[in-house]
Amino acid sequence: MPKVVIYSSAWCPYCIRAKALLVEKGVTFDEISVDGKPDVRAEMTRKAGRTSVPQIWIGERHVGGCDDLFALERTGKLDALLKA
Repeated sequence: MPKVVIYSSAWCPYCIRAKALLVEKGVTFDEISVDGKPDVRAEMTRKAGRTSVPQIWIGERHVGGCDDLFALERTGKLDALLKA
């Protein structure tokens, strides 16, 4: 299973939903909090090209945010990425 990384914020409802989906699927992930850490948020923005959280990577692939993750789930593509 590829490494899953999620940049998130404790108060963000989209982060909570994305993490809940991953937990439901039995996926372990590395969570990187951007709360009060402008340098970490800047690193995330540089890597993702986006400023919003969550930002999620599966292996080397940036899948985007919560809506992107759920879109992969709806289309049946998330499981394949997680097993790659």
